[in-house]
Amino acid sequence: MRLAPFLLLSVAAFAQTRNAFDKATLESYLRRVEIFPVPVEMKIDDPKPSKLLPGFSEVAVHISHEEESKDELYYISKDGQTIIQGDPANTTIFNINKSPFQPNLDLLHTVNQPSFGPANAPVTIVEFGDLECPSCKAEAPIIREIIPMSYPDKVRVVFKDYPLELIHPWARAAADAGRCIFHQNAQTFWKFYDWMYATQEGITPATLNQQVLDWAGKNGLDADKLRACMATKEYDSEVAANIAEGKALGVRGTPSLFVNGHKIGGVEWPVLEGLIKTELEAAGKK
Repeated sequence: MRLAPFLLLSVAAFAQTRNAFDKATLESYLRRVEIFPVPVEMKIDDPKPSKLLPGFSEVAVHISHEEESKDELYYISKDGQTIIQGDPANTTIFNINKSPFQPNLDLLHTVNQPSFGPANAPVTIVEFGDLECPSCKAEAPIIREIIPMSYPDKVRVVFKDYPLELIHPWARAAADAGRCIFHQNAQTFWKFYDWMYATQEGITPATLNQQVLDWAGKNGLDADKLRACMATKEYDSEVAANIAEGKALGVRGTPSLFVNGHKIGGVEWPVLEGLIKTELEAAGKK
């Protein structure tokens, strides 16, 4: 189990029907923030007046799963809408009226990026990926097959380039090529994405461009236009912008996913599906 050290939380999203502290609302909110699955048990004590924070009550939350347990103390405002976890003198403040992950959502830009899935999907997954990254290749079937099969009308996936140039010598050039292909035909980008991971081990810095051009000619793209775009690095500034955005969001490796702004590293499908379900539940309540 993982708990963020200090959080300022609020349940204002549900305040239309409740105007005071509510245990069920607190539990639902904490499960969303911390990705606690149903098997994790939560026992919430009754509130007690706080001597440390006038106007707030103290609420102890006991978290347990199998043989592991953890106790957390929360300070809750009189109206039940504002919650402080841990030491109130050292907190991270969120604009909770919108989302626990609003700071990340404010930095994420999904316009003019490769994507699939409904534009109005209640869950958006943004992947920062590297086309030379073996871990990204391993995760690609989840992104490209399992998600659209399991949630065809509820999840949108957005790809953003994050080439790790220090360890992957052709990753930046592949990202540039991908942007050229995206601008020539947005949907063909995803065929390129699939092909890159399928042939990843057979690509070298010396052969990348010709292999991409050969592939493009077989997939209905204008190879001459693509060659010129790759030679001039026409859209490299867009790759640079994605890298800068990733750094601002604390991305340090690939793949890194943001599920409705909730940052996680590469994960197995059961974990990712649990998070998707949590966000769908939160969207349903809103």
